[in-house]
This record gives sequence, C-alpha cells and structure tokens, in this order.
Amino acid sequence: MILDSFRLDGRVALVTGGNRGLGQACAIALAEAGADIALLGRTEPSETTAHVKGLGRSAVYLSCDLATADPAQLADAVNAAAGQLGRLDVLVNNAGIIRRAPAAEVTAADWDEVMTVDLDAVFHLSRAAGRVMLAQGGGRIVNIASMLSFQGGLRVPAYTAAKHAVLGLTRALANEWAARGVNVNAIAPGYMATDNTAPLREDPVRAASILERIPAGRWGEPEDLMGAVVFLASDAARYLHGTVLPVDGGWLAR
Repeated sequence: MILDSFRLDGRVALVTGGNRGLGQACAIALAEAGADIALLGRTEPSETTAHVKGLGRSAVYLSCDLATADPAQLADAVNAAAGQLGRLDVLVNNAGIIRRAPAAEVTAADWDEVMTVDLDAVFHLSRAAGRVMLAQGGGRIVNIASMLSFQGGLRVPAYTAAKHAVLGLTRALANEWAARGVNVNAIAPGYMATDNTAPLREDPVRAASILERIPAGRWGEPEDLMGAVVFLASDAARYLHGTVLPVDGGWLAR
C-alpha cells in the first residue's frame, strides 16, 4: 500500500532547533509517522519532548549551541543521537538565525554568526550524519532552505547568502551520496508565522506587501511543513535527490 511508504516506524530522526516553530512541527510530524526523535539545540525543548513521548515515541535532548560548537562537538552530538537511540536515519537541519540591517551597516560579528549557524553547522552536521548513514547503508537529510535561497531579499545579506549556499550544498551532497542510499533534499518554506518573521508581520507596510503576493492569501504556519518533511524523510521519496521543495503558498509562482 502506498501509504505504508510514508511510515517511519523503527527509524530515528535528529532535528535541530526543535524547541518551537518549524523545528517543533517537523519533530512532531516525524514522531507521528513513527520515528523516535533526538532534539539538538541550546534550549531544552520540553514541550516538544513531551509531545513526542505522548505519541509513544522515544525522545532525547542534546544540548548544543550551534553558534559556538566546533565541528568535533557537532560530530559528537550526531554520534550521541545515534548511540542513544540505536541508529540515525533522518537529519533535519532546521535551526537558523537571521540578522536584519542594511548591507553597509552589517557588522562582522553578525555576518559570522549567521554563517556559522545557518551554513557551517548545516555542513558539519550533514557530514557527520552522512558518515553514519553511509556506514549503515542509507538515510535521509532534509535541509531547511528559504525563499531567499532563490531571491535576494531586503536587509538580510548574510541570511540570503547562507540560504543560497544551503541550496547548493544540498545538491552537492546529493550528487555524492545518492548512489549509496543517502537522499539529501531541502524544503524552502515561504513566509511563515514564526519568531524570525515577527518583525515583518509587525510592520504593516511590509506585512501587507508580502501577504498581497501570496496566492494562498495567508502566512504559512509551521504545521504546513509537516507533510513535506515526512515525505522527504520516507521511502516515498526514495528517488528524490537534490530536490528543493517550496512550501510557500504559491509565492514563487507569482
């Protein structure tokens, strides 16, 4: 039955930034599909952990600040997830930060921090997870890209550069690992009602201009990503490699 190919029973997923927003929705969706969940971040995701356990799945929290962790620490976190839950089948690179300022006024510190969290950590976690997955014969990596993987945006040069790079990295890893059973794909969320977009939603002019362009007529909600992440993590997407799936209410179609 086709619906069986979407099940994740017996699998283990590591989700970064699962405390709230998109990461929380992804973690809960994967657990609802049958996966046990490891949650990596700097804030303990008590609500997410409780929800996952309430579904009858295992949940572990791995404390790690992506802004300060070095590559060895990130690899240790991946290995800890696999060690505590017995294997690692799915990595969702969700955690990200954004700093808003005119390009001429962006500080070196802000640029470096965004690149460290939004790009460097994605690579180092993917590399570590890839090693585990290659050794066990397969796995799924789902990167969270952005509409700004395609466009330039306004006053977010570091975020835009990082998210363009995430798209390229997704394709590069897919090219190397597809034949060995590791699927690397990405989701590009549209304008979602999350903490990162709060300044935009609070600006009546920007909020109106964004909403006017979305054919669906509304901001996305974290739950709108749930089907996409389960699909890309599952056997239903076994022939998808290097794909970037927009979940944008039609934004890119305009």
